[in-house]
Amino acid sequence: MIERAGPRVAEEEVLPPADWGRERGAAPGARAAWAFGALAAALVLGRTWAAPHIGARALDAWATIFVAVCVQALPFLVFGVALSAAITAFVPASVWRRVLPRRPAAAVPVAGAMGAVLPGCECASVPVAGGLMARGVAPAAALTFLLAAPAINPVVLVATAVAFPGKPEMVVGRFAASLLVAVLAGWAWLLLGKREWLRVPSRPHAHGAAGRLDAFRQAMRHDIMHAGGFLVVGAAAAATINAAVPSNWVSSAADDAVVSVLLLAVLAVLMSICSEADAFVAASLSQFSTTARLTFLVVGPMVDLKLIALQAGFFGRSFAVRFVPLTFCLAVGVSALVGGLLS
Repeated sequence: MIERAGPRVAEEEVLPPADWGRERGAAPGARAAWAFGALAAALVLGRTWAAPHIGARALDAWATIFVAVCVQALPFLVFGVALSAAITAFVPASVWRRVLPRRPAAAVPVAGAMGAVLPGCECASVPVAGGLMARGVAPAAALTFLLAAPAINPVVLVATAVAFPGKPEMVVGRFAASLLVAVLAGWAWLLLGKREWLRVPSRPHAHGAAGRLDAFRQAMRHDIMHAGGFLVVGAAAAATINAAVPSNWVSSAADDAVVSVLLLAVLAVLMSICSEADAFVAASLSQFSTTARLTFLVVGPMVDLKLIALQAGFFGRSFAVRFVPLTFCLAVGVSALVGGLLS
């Protein structure tokens, strides 16, 4: 028999663990020493190998692209992170349980559709999905929400429309392909996933308004630091591809339909750009086809380095080594199919 939670319901919220966002492992001094050594080595290598081959024109082009991508993406990034932190800290898990069907197979597409109305980036979707599982939501439905929320929410779609003016097919294609991948991945996990592969994380309880505000501040600080850093890295990578890589190399890869799709899929994983900002990086890769850039937009919010690390940390390595390849293959295949239909 299930007891009604009464006034305690407001405290059962989807909160990140107390140490979420804090780095583990080496001491701060050791990390600083390693960072300084890596920076010094990069400067020496750049001065020795790269500097002789960089001209003023190439440097100007790199700086222009880098600044343009960062300035265009930053407002969407900050807005999305703020909303994501608010949802993580203030929305009770009971809300999701009321709107999801009891049958897991039916709950999967509903959870995917919920991602279309709830802003958030992949940094927040992992702890939210973990909290839903901890409160009894079917893992397949929670995983579908995890994939859909950062890929098809309103902030991401508006950012995509701004990044690709006059190309509504990019917005439609991103929405359709991402939702389809999320639902297929949820159903696949429902059919093939085993309980021992997935570690359901525990969640601490909130302690009044102060606890909720502290959770909001922690989530906001974590997401803005991580997402902002990854945006800078992604903008630098996009600028480098446009300004430093020989044009004949890019043209050769861009002209091959299969190679271009696979290349941008791998770049989406490696760049690890926040979903509120990746559309501006994709728009800057103008040498590539619509299908290849659509693949970049679909793969990135579902499979990237920071998301893989978060999934392994929250749900265990056994889960990550199975779910990540499944999601990547579905994202590439569905993107190629949808991109072919739109072309």
